[in-house]
Amino acid sequence: MRTRALVAAATGALALTALAVPAAQADGGHGDTRITKVVVDGDNKVSIGTGSAKTFSVSVTATDGSGILGADSFDLKGPGYGWELTGKPSCKKASATTSTCTASVKIDPRTDYLGNAMAGTWYVGAWIDAKDRDFVWKEKAGSFKFQRGSAVTTNASPEPVKKGKTLTVTGRLSRANWETLKYGAYSGQSVQLQYLKKGAKAYTTLKTVKSNSSGNLSTTVTAGADGYYRYVFAGNSTSGAITSTSDFVDVK
Repeated sequence: MRTRALVAAATGALALTALAVPAAQADGGHGDTRITKVVVDGDNKVSIGTGSAKTFSVSVTATDGSGILGADSFDLKGPGYGWELTGKPSCKKASATTSTCTASVKIDPRTDYLGNAMAGTWYVGAWIDAKDRDFVWKEKAGSFKFQRGSAVTTNASPEPVKKGKTLTVTGRLSRANWETLKYGAYSGQSVQLQYLKKGAKAYTTLKTVKSNSSGNLSTTVTAGADGYYRYVFAGNSTSGAITSTSDFVDVK
């Protein structure tokens, strides 16, 4: 079996130094065991803020002619010497030959010493054992985005406003700084301004606005009817997607 860093296994904390990262091993295996799918937290994106812990799941689906016996704890590795070890997976049989093994891991930005450089693409290392003693080990069985949490606000004014008059919609985009445990301005990012007419069922995108050096957002629209305005940030490889609370405007 693989050698693990005992300090990380004992604390569950992300390792910040190269000394704590286990040595890389080449993919390997024996027999017909194969990993067919890896899913992290449902959509392969994990967004972490600054004020609370987050527990997320890691699921690895594997197949073997004899059936799947079990799995080792999954290794999660990312940039900035990021490393985490999940708990022991529980495997659920999907068929005589295929099982999905799922484990969870808890990360707390207040105690796990996250560095901003850790945001980005992380990889799942998985060791799966079959019932006939076949096995497979893949260092990069799957990947996911480990993201700094984002926040965005919306404020439309004046309220109420006369029909045909100009409405100014402002807001601010920020994201988590794991090193200071505060949210800071997120500049130069494209954010969509969306509108939902009162009584309608779906939002429409009015325009795209870029955040300035202070993270601020500002644009104008012509008031036409009562409705809700919101800013939507789609996120990226290092920052989570976020939608603001809607601001209702009464048009006279």
